[in-house]
Parts: sequence; C-alpha cells; structure tokens
Amino acid sequence: MVSLIFGLLAWLLLPIIGAIIAVVSGHLARAEIRAAQGRLDGDGLAIAGLVLGYLQLVFALLVIAAIFLFFGGLAFLLAMAH
Repeated sequence: MVSLIFGLLAWLLLPIIGAIIAVVSGHLARAEIRAAQGRLDGDGLAIAGLVLGYLQLVFALLVIAAIFLFFGGLAFLLAMAH
C-alpha cells in the first residue's frame, strides 16, 4: 500500500521524493511478500507503486535533460551571436 500511495503522490504532490519512496518501498514489499511464501497478498499493489515511481523518475530526468538542452542550446546560440 505504501508503494502505491507514494507512487500516486509522486504524480500529484511529491515528484522526486514520492517516486524514490515508492520504488524503495515497492522493492521491500515485494521481497517481504516473496519471503512469506504465499501468506501475504499485495504484490500487484507493490508493482503498481513501482511502475508509478519509476515512470515519475524517468519523466523527471527527461524534463531536467530538456531544460539543460534548451537553456544550454540557448546559451550556445547567444554566445555565437556575439
């Protein structure tokens, strides 16, 4: 549940921190579920949280790269103009 909740929060309120918590707690939950050998449920919730967390991290990295490319390219063009 924690992974899914923070996976959703990563998209709504806490972009990077929520995604990191979703990924870490999702992996911990899946390990605990595997170790319980069928006595615990929730693998689907953990996977959903992992997917949301990883997608948010990839999206954040793409946004950061686009910002650097845009402003880096803009700075290059301005430097070439002078």
